[in-house]
Amino acid sequence: MAALNAHDSRTAERAPAATPKRGRLPGSPRGQERDPMVTARERRAARLRLAFAVTGAIAMLFPVYWMVVTALSTPDELRGAELHLWPTSLNWANFTGPWGKFPYPTWILNSLTIAVGAVVLTVVINLMAGYAFAKLRFPGRDVLFLLVISTLMVPVQVVMVPQFQLVVDFGLIGSDWGVILPRLAEAFGLFMARQFMMAIPDELIEAAEVDGAGQMRIFRRIVLPLCRPLIAVLVIFTFMWRWNEFAWPLIVLKDPESYTLQVGLLFLKNQYGQDYGALMAMSLVSMIPMLVVFALFQRHFVEGMARSGIR
Repeated sequence: MAALNAHDSRTAERAPAATPKRGRLPGSPRGQERDPMVTARERRAARLRLAFAVTGAIAMLFPVYWMVVTALSTPDELRGAELHLWPTSLNWANFTGPWGKFPYPTWILNSLTIAVGAVVLTVVINLMAGYAFAKLRFPGRDVLFLLVISTLMVPVQVVMVPQFQLVVDFGLIGSDWGVILPRLAEAFGLFMARQFMMAIPDELIEAAEVDGAGQMRIFRRIVLPLCRPLIAVLVIFTFMWRWNEFAWPLIVLKDPESYTLQVGLLFLKNQYGQDYGALMAMSLVSMIPMLVVFALFQRHFVEGMARSGIR
């Protein structure tokens, strides 16, 4: 009898576990089955979200696609009545022609110099000011922060005249510094830096102060390493604004050799008023640095946007 009981127990141990019935979640109590109607609605919602995402992607990418088609098309194809979704023959003269007639390498170098210099200085100022508004205690801090943020409501065109007068008084007309210096402190970047640093625990800073660290050391050794996503966002936005800036460089820069790429595109438009292929070709070239910067920093971009309070 004992042998039979031992045999039955070994058989029960080797028996496979019962497979849960379809329609009920594994491990759920008896009677809590998954509603087929709910599952069908979830699938329909997923398909709808995918359709919206694909439609939005097509809507955003179509202008770039059309720029590529226009840049590679011949003037006859652009003036023709027929619609071509892709050029019959690739016309690379739209790239080589303007490149050989105008100092595009110089204009690109000027744009890179202004954009990179502005990014470095603006990001440093925004980070330091954001740390001060987020973690330091001083009289009038909140009022001063509100005054800085209120400048976002002032149109850029309103302050162009006083900024131009300052540039003239400092003798910066026609120089890269005349384009860079007047807009170093960006209220939007300061706001993002402050919101991001508000989430850094105060205990870290207090522990460093107990150890005798000063504010600059705390900022450099503790705060900055935690701000990599924020730095990526600020670099992308600042580079985009400075690279695409047109009105202010047009006002400050006088010598055609010192023009930025965006001002040079206007000069190309005047020269090639009817040749949209050349204009689109050079516009595509102007997009390359922005794509490179975004590709380098996009890994931290989403995290930085989310943690900065920007929705």
